[in-house]
Amino acid sequence: MLHRYALQGNGLTSVSDATLANTLWIDLLEPTPEEERAVEAQCGIDVPTREEMREIESSNRLYEEDGGVYLTATIVTKLDTDLPQNSQITFILKDGRLITNRYCDPLPFRRFISYAERHAPACSTGPAILAGLVEAIINRVADVIERVSADLDAISAEVFTRPTRRRGGPRDFRAVLERVGQSGELIAKTRESLVSLGRALAFVQQATAINLASDVRARFGTHSRDVIAMSDHASFLGNNVSFILDATLGMINIDQNNILKIFSVVTVFLLPPSVIGAIYGMNFDHIPWAHESWGFMGALGLMIASAVVPYLIFKRRGWL
Repeated sequence: MLHRYALQGNGLTSVSDATLANTLWIDLLEPTPEEERAVEAQCGIDVPTREEMREIESSNRLYEEDGGVYLTATIVTKLDTDLPQNSQITFILKDGRLITNRYCDPLPFRRFISYAERHAPACSTGPAILAGLVEAIINRVADVIERVSADLDAISAEVFTRPTRRRGGPRDFRAVLERVGQSGELIAKTRESLVSLGRALAFVQQATAINLASDVRARFGTHSRDVIAMSDHASFLGNNVSFILDATLGMINIDQNNILKIFSVVTVFLLPPSVIGAIYGMNFDHIPWAHESWGFMGALGLMIASAVVPYLIFKRRGWL
């Protein structure tokens, strides 16, 4: 799908004119080969293929060619689902115009298009549009980091809070592990996206093929600092995820040990009565108290005492 945007009235407006007279932004969303060739012929560029966009080499993602600057960044998408994904988006700056090639439709793009329709000063040139798109992406990433931080705080409180009967029984550590895993996956993809954005911002500010206005260059500098700050915070959250994961596994081991301890203690309590019962179950004539009227109650009392005495000893020593 091919969209062209020109500055008209209060902001960017989608136009159907195929000429490049006033077009500031050409957006290729899952383009067909015919649309790619049409844009390449009009703008004198070489739009990277989907396979080329996925390459991780810096020279294949960030480069200058024929007076244009090519930037391919990894953007985290589907953040509101259980399976977030990283997708590649290519930004091309040439002749004051921005060309984007993408195979996803992330929320920051839709938000920026809606914003640009009402704010002409923010999208007067191709680099300014790029700065606006990057800002929208950074804001979206910031929202994700805030959400992950809040989720980790809630998980930490659940893991380290002593369970009580009022809370409804034992904690479901399987659900906790699933939440920790989802947070870890999300923060890992977010960090990858921030690293990619940081490299792209550094490259565009040093590019010689384009001239950046002072205000646009200042915006790129601000975005770079924001990316660095959020990368540090994302790294902190990544370490926090590892800590909570280790703590959760430790709590699982503690619960398992407590269960095994209960079985071991019960076995110790029942072993002496079992021995006494086995002795009195033997077929011998000369068994103590065998012919006494109180023999049965005496043996039963001895069994009870043999179970109670170890319990009192364990309790006194603090083993229970």
